[in-house]
Amino acid sequence: MKKNMGNLDKIIRIIVAIAFAGLYFGGILTGTMGIVFLVLGAVFVLTSLVSFCPLYTLVGLNTCPRK
Repeated sequence: MKKNMGNLDKIIRIIVAIAFAGLYFGGILTGTMGIVFLVLGAVFVLTSLVSFCPLYTLVGLNTCPRK
């Protein structure tokens, strides 16, 4: 897997994942919608850790700075 995510993109994804988790565990998002957002947050964290987003590959996007 070739990295296709820059640092700013990873930071934004982690912040959004933390917000989703806070909404879920705070009781604001509940039920199916809460679980969907929690899973989406987990995907954001996972893609941030590996610096690769499969959707970016399909769309042809790359936020990783050039060397």
